[in-house]
Amino acid sequence: MAEKIEALVDGGKASAGPPLGPALGPLGVNIGQIVSEINQKTKDFDGMKVPVTIVIDTKTKGYDITVGTPPTSALILQEMGIEKGPGSNPDAVDVSLEKLVKVARMKRSNLLAITLKAATKEVLGTCVSMHLTVEGKDPREVQKLISEGQYSALLTDE
Repeated sequence: MAEKIEALVDGGKASAGPPLGPALGPLGVNIGQIVSEINQKTKDFDGMKVPVTIVIDTKTKGYDITVGTPPTSALILQEMGIEKGPGSNPDAVDVSLEKLVKVARMKRSNLLAITLKAATKEVLGTCVSMHLTVEGKDPREVQKLISEGQYSALLTDE
C-alpha cells in the first residue's frame, strides 16, 4: 500500500521538522535522505514555497518525490524582485507585461489555458487579487487589450 504525503516547503530549505518530519516519521523511512533529495530538487525555487508530493511504498520503504511549481503569486513576486505585494495600495507596485508573460510560460503546464495568450490572461487575474498594476493599467484592462489583439507580437506561441 502506498502512502501519499503532500506538503508546501521552502525551496531548498526543507527540514525534518514540520510539516515533513511528523508525516514521514511513522512510516519508518529515512527522513534525512528524503529531505536532502527534496532540497536538491527545489533549490532553484529558493525563497519560495514549493508544493511537494511524496509517495512512499510502506512495504519496501521506497519513495518517489514530485515537485510542483510555486504558486503564480510567488513567481510574480520573484520576477518583480520583491518579497510581498503592496496590499491595499494598488499604486505601490507596477509590473511589466513581459515579466508576466515569462511567468505564464513557467506556469503554462499547470494552467487550464491552451494558448500563451490565455495563460497570460490567467496570470493577469492573479495580479488583480494581488493589487498590482501592469504598465500603469489595471490588469483587467490589459486582459481586454489582449482580447482585442494588442500585444500579439509578445504573446505568440513558439
